[in-house]
Amino acid sequence: MKILVTGAAGFIGSNFVYQQLEDHPSDQIIALDSLTYAGNLKNLDGCKNNPNYKFVKIDIRDRESIYRLFDEECFDIVVNFAAESHVDRSIENPQIFLETNILGVNVLMDASLKYGVKRYHQVSTDEVYGDLPLDRKDLFFTETTPLHASSPYSASKASADLLVQAYHRTFDLNCTISRCSNNYGPYQFPEKMIPLMIHNALNDIPLPVYGQGINVRDWLHVRDHCKAIDLIMRKGRNGEVYNVGGHNEKANIEVVRTILKALGKDESLITFVTDRKGHDLRYAIDPQKIHAELGWLPETRFEEGIQETIQWYLDHQEWVDEVTSGDYQKYYEEMYGNR
Repeated sequence: MKILVTGAAGFIGSNFVYQQLEDHPSDQIIALDSLTYAGNLKNLDGCKNNPNYKFVKIDIRDRESIYRLFDEECFDIVVNFAAESHVDRSIENPQIFLETNILGVNVLMDASLKYGVKRYHQVSTDEVYGDLPLDRKDLFFTETTPLHASSPYSASKASADLLVQAYHRTFDLNCTISRCSNNYGPYQFPEKMIPLMIHNALNDIPLPVYGQGINVRDWLHVRDHCKAIDLIMRKGRNGEVYNVGGHNEKANIEVVRTILKALGKDESLITFVTDRKGHDLRYAIDPQKIHAELGWLPETRFEEGIQETIQWYLDHQEWVDEVTSGDYQKYYEEMYGNR
């Protein structure tokens, strides 16, 4: 099969490309990214010599270029990771989130219909459900939980989900949606919590923790997420939503303390800052449906995965330095500028 992976130079997208090339070596992967601040082509260095891999630089909002690509490549599956994804940035500038996360999805689905794509998969988030109370550990998000977005980011993702479902019903688009809990692992942009805390701790910079650090997230290793998406896009039922969660609920302050302990740093580095506007209290996913239908279960325990992730950042300080300095954005021009 030929598979288009959008947002492929980002955190989850790049991990997914590696997973596909390893687990399905006969499939062809076209990796697409517009290489904005969070898209780093070096994330895909490990597969650039694979004959079944090709990279293209296109913005998913660019209808003409997307149509040309679909016409040339004749994709079997489209997996859309491309999205603006940082909640804080969405509060500062909602418009770009609406343009990419909604209008970009519209372009991809129109192209999928026009050029006969067999399956369109939308990578969404558990944030579309809003949040759960801290004192009700018995409550979990299911696929039938009403959408109740809290931020411009989650509202844009919820809008995209509704648009995908509308295309399924109105135009008979063969599609699936996955909604996942918080991911962690290699290649995550250092504005997100875990890599930010690792980077700051290593440099003895204060670790900013919102409010009192009591907000709870369900953590899932990116490798487990990629395997779930692989199952859904290949075997999931047409038109269905699948929740993907790790049953690894941790308060933010607990995660921060784990990182400090692993790095031998003092908790005096923790600095509590003014809480984020509309900060969701707790995310918790019930992944029973994907387990029952597709046999998926997370394989990585958080206690092991977080240590592995910390070690990856320790082993890849050059990558971190380039990302935090912005130098990685020059790489595309060095690689492709004269071609």
